Amino acid sequence: MPQHSQPPPRPPRQPPHRPAQPPPYPGDYLMPWQSSPPPPPPTTPAPAPGRAPAPGHHGDLRRLRTAYRLLRRVSALTALGYFTLFLLLSGYAPALMTRPVGDGGLTTGLLLGLCQLPVALAAIAVYEWTARRTVDPLSAGLRDRAGHAKAGAPAPDRRKRPGR
Repeated sequence: MPQHSQPPPRPPRQPPHRPAQPPPYPGDYLMPWQSSPPPPPPTTPAPAPGRAPAPGHHGDLRRLRTAYRLLRRVSALTALGYFTLFLLLSGYAPALMTRPVGDGGLTTGLLLGLCQLPVALAAIAVYEWTARRTVDPLSAGLRDRAGHAKAGAPAPDRRKRPGR
């Protein structure tokens, strides 16, 4: 007998090939970690029969945006501008702000500080008045034309008020 005999090398083990089999459970069965069945695939909506008419011209929307932008700027600059003026005078003109007004001991700075509330209320009143006068008729006209466009009838033009 040979002294140094080794067994022949074995080929590496490979798992046996199994054909793909359906799962051992029905398709509507939920696994314990699943909370609900998967959603159905999304369906694409049917295309619209035709383009819907626009509720207003682009110029109408542009005028409405411009009027609203002007409205916001005027009211914000009124209130913030007065407050900024008050702060600048307090910081850079203390002699003016400590000057007495009348005989009651009221100073210019205190008087300007007390006037901030009426200025803010005036800014609110100007905002409402301007909105009623410019922005509201434009938006109402667009709203009316959008409603009439759905019904198929021509819309009246509400930009001009009666009696003007």
